[in-house]
Amino acid sequence: MSDFAADPAFEAGSVLAADWPLCQVRLQDDARFPWLILIPRRAGAVELEDLSAADRAALMEEVVRAGALVRALGAASDRPVDKLNVGAIGNVTAQLHVHVVGRRRDDALWPDPVWGRGPARAYGPDEREAAITRILGAQISG
Repeated sequence: MSDFAADPAFEAGSVLAADWPLCQVRLQDDARFPWLILIPRRAGAVELEDLSAADRAALMEEVVRAGALVRALGAASDRPVDKLNVGAIGNVTAQLHVHVVGRRRDDALWPDPVWGRGPARAYGPDEREAAITRILGAQISG
């Protein structure tokens, strides 16, 4: 794990929020959607197959945990989540990462994907701090 570094591209659109047992957890800086990015802290991981079986199982558990947290973030901002979108696409940033995005049937992009669509709306400082505090409060041990 000591050789792990998140791709610098993540700095442009997300904020480091926490470290879980396997993943670095980042808050996507787009307040239109409650959105977390999980980056397994494994140097050189590009595909799921690059993780051990144990790490793949841990990743799935962290994705489920992130989904619950995305729902909580949506509820806290009076934007309840109707559907979770989970994706490990990696066409732009090859480093293995998983997006967990909360969607609402009335959001401006429904039912289309959120990636690369419209200008992001950055969180205000108080909004960002509240989201990060909620993420930190959902730490998982390991």
